Amino acid sequence: MKKKILLLGNHGFVIYNFRKELIQELLRQDYEVYISLPYDEKVDIMVSWGCKFIETKVDRRGTNPFADLKLILHYIKILKTIKPDVVLTYTIKPNLYGGLACRILGIPCVNNITGLGSGFGHNSMLKSFLSLLYKVSLKKSYCVFFQNTEDRNTLLKSGIIRSNHELIPGSGVNLKEFEYKTFPPEEQDTTFIFIGRIMKDKGIDQYLEAAKIIKEKYPMTTFNVIGFIETTHPHYNEMIKEYSEQGYITYCGYQSNVKPYIEQAHCIIQASHGGEGLSNVLLETAATGRALIASDIPGCRETINEGSNGFTFKAKETNDLVVKLEKFINLSYIEKVQMGKESRLKVEKEFDRRLVVDIYLKKIMKITN
Repeated sequence: MKKKILLLGNHGFVIYNFRKELIQELLRQDYEVYISLPYDEKVDIMVSWGCKFIETKVDRRGTNPFADLKLILHYIKILKTIKPDVVLTYTIKPNLYGGLACRILGIPCVNNITGLGSGFGHNSMLKSFLSLLYKVSLKKSYCVFFQNTEDRNTLLKSGIIRSNHELIPGSGVNLKEFEYKTFPPEEQDTTFIFIGRIMKDKGIDQYLEAAKIIKEKYPMTTFNVIGFIETTHPHYNEMIKEYSEQGYITYCGYQSNVKPYIEQAHCIIQASHGGEGLSNVLLETAATGRALIASDIPGCRETINEGSNGFTFKAKETNDLVVKLEKFINLSYIEKVQMGKESRLKVEKEFDRRLVVDIYLKKIMKITN
């Protein structure tokens, strides 16, 4: 009888991008793999490998308690039907409501905290409510994986988790898929890149402000922006248009393949304010051999050895970001290339996705045996 593994997620694209090596390894080892998430084009690929798909609508940003209750009931129904041996949950709602459903039915669950979300950093009422939800949902989990120490310490201090936790190197990065690429030529303008959803929490305001200041002082620089504008933040449409027309940035829209843009850049800027588990975009850029400049927050700072493969700056502080950008611009070409090489060495040593896959396989084997 094949052992059954069920993955709960909120986005096919995300599960495919960051969990495909684990899924493929589980299928190779003759596990029956089920995926429960909203349908998108990546689902068909995973089904073609041998996964069984259960369509599950997850409103990532919604706060409607009735929709959330429906999701819990939906998860309970799935669990009763499939009777999985192990459930793996990713992102906030699958962690909370999938974790709760597993607790109700006594099914071993391994949660992955890919960031606690902005709710933990804003108003205290929302934080108290989320803390209660996490406490109810995660207390009986077989194991809770954390991607940074600060998220883990937050939940430990609140008494939400006790001994059932482990720190892992984020989602890791596939070092074959993201190979080291030759640094852009010396004569090219110093090129910076922003990759992410265009919204306040991702620090787009600081990036745009810094781009304007630097561009006026150093005309031989380029600031690219890649990502879609969140519907909840429509005012950025006008802002992005204005900065593009004035020549401060180049807006490239959403790109399903960001590799060519990373390769053209000397350095990535991640200006997030919080809510990162461990930034995949920083890991992928580092693997390509590029320098990193990021907010000094959990989930970003772990990827940077200060002054070696990049710089950190104080979150929300445009002036500090500008200081770090100038620091990078004024390095010699050889020093910039060396920073890129240091980035690659760091991910090879600390963030290879194989490490993450092996940690999961050991846990799954322990539960199923």
